[in-house]
Amino acid sequence: MAKSPPHISVVVPVFDEEGAAPGLAREIAKAFEGRDYEMIFVDDHSRDGTRAALSALKNEIPQLRVLSHAKNSGQSRSIRTGILAARGDVIVTLDGDGQNDPADGPGLVDALVAGSPDLVLVGGERVKRQDSAAKRMASRIGNGVRKRLLKDTANDTGCGLKAFRREAFLRLPYFDHIHRYLPALMMREGYKVDFRPVNHRHRQTGRSKYTNLGRLWASLSDLYGVMWLQSRSRLPGAVEEL
Repeated sequence: MAKSPPHISVVVPVFDEEGAAPGLAREIAKAFEGRDYEMIFVDDHSRDGTRAALSALKNEIPQLRVLSHAKNSGQSRSIRTGILAARGDVIVTLDGDGQNDPADGPGLVDALVAGSPDLVLVGGERVKRQDSAAKRMASRIGNGVRKRLLKDTANDTGCGLKAFRREAFLRLPYFDHIHRYLPALMMREGYKVDFRPVNHRHRQTGRSKYTNLGRLWASLSDLYGVMWLQSRSRLPGAVEEL
């Protein structure tokens, strides 16, 4: 008999994270031990040994699945690849650099499951961020501008640690960098979102794939695009089959 689908799919995008990915996979396994879950790492065509290091763990961690892109396509596409392949109803995402603490994931899942039927996303808000002063300042400004323009109620939409309903995500229009705008896009569909404080850790290996200037340039065009999507939304209210 075929094995029934898991309840939770943990999706982790990675690119050149040979040093961080194996330890992160083991932490996820420890955090979700005793729960019905699978773990999906999506390698975005890494140039180092990330893919081999993860593949070597599959016997140690039976819940681990490793997907690989034929060419580098970015974090949002990697997340979407993992979600499309996921078998769980609930998706948990976290960054592959190890700065998100997997131990916070189950709490976000519990808050999501305990919520009302229209609650589809519980996002993490990083406390005591372990980033440079320049990065924290840029993030604070960016989050403030985005929150004011999109009214998405999120203080930290850049936090990669989130729990949400797979079905709700698949209803959203896809574009690059969508992972930073999930609260606003979920609310556009008439859903509710919530947030919980989560831990944040120093990056132990590798280096950031983004610069403050590059993130700002991308976010400006993305903001206009999401504002346009919000302006074109027309919700039907309750839908009744006659």
